[in-house]
Formats: sequence, C-alpha cells, structure tokens
Amino acid sequence: MTEDRVEAQREIKAAPEKVFGVLCDPKGHVAIDSSGMLQSAEGEPVKDTGDAFVVHMDREALGDMPLGKYDVTVTITEFERDAHIEWTVAEGGLDHRYGYRLEPTETGTRVTSYCDWSRTGEQYRSVLTFPVVPQISLRATLGILARTVE
Repeated sequence: MTEDRVEAQREIKAAPEKVFGVLCDPKGHVAIDSSGMLQSAEGEPVKDTGDAFVVHMDREALGDMPLGKYDVTVTITEFERDAHIEWTVAEGGLDHRYGYRLEPTETGTRVTSYCDWSRTGEQYRSVLTFPVVPQISLRATLGILARTVE
C-alpha cells in the first residue's frame, strides 16, 4: 500500500470465475457493499473496458458529509476476465478507482480489493478525505463477497 492506495486481501473458497461473475454484475456490487452507500444499480453485467453502469448512492451511510442521495456512473478501466476488474467514478475530475485482483489458489481464489486515488486532482484532495471507503470496509466487503459465493 502507498499513501494513495489501500488494499485488503482474503482467500475465498470459490472459483475465480464465480467470484468474477459477482464483480461484473452491477447488482453484485450493491449486494456485497459493506459501506451502505450503494443503494441500487442499473445496467447490464460488464464485459470489457469502457463498459459502464449507474449506481444510486447514499452518502449519509458514511456520515462524513451531507451529500444525501446521488447517482454515479461506474466506468470499467481495467478488465481481464476472471483475474482483474477496475473502475472509476471519475465525475468531474474525481478520478479515484476501485478494483479487485483474483488469483487462483488450491482452495479457491485469493481476492485483493483496492481503492486508489493517485489520479485524483488536488481540488478534491483538499476537501475530501481519502480513502472515501476505509480499508476496514474493503475487508468487510470481501467477507460479504465470500459469504455470497461460497
């Protein structure tokens, strides 16, 4: 990890393709979210870099700023089937990225979840706290992901 990135890792007893299926589905993102911010999603499962979907958010779940409910467009920036998926919510220069790396193991899949805000402009760094979602939430989301696919 660096000062512009946090990660969490967990071994999940499921095949990479099963884990990846959840991560490609907009509704899967909502189902495994531990932050409480993701309320619902619209769109088809993603299949490649550049694909996008809409997530209906509620920032009140974090209690850090009074943004209330709003929508973000999630755009896939990295896509390697059953191995890596990354996306941005690059609204107006707020280019922070989330992703998962999957590595097959003897008992399933080692999943690394990350948040990277190294591309975020200074205008946002001075008014927002990064990571938006703390490492403990990444770990909790991995726990929900494990429960979902195991």
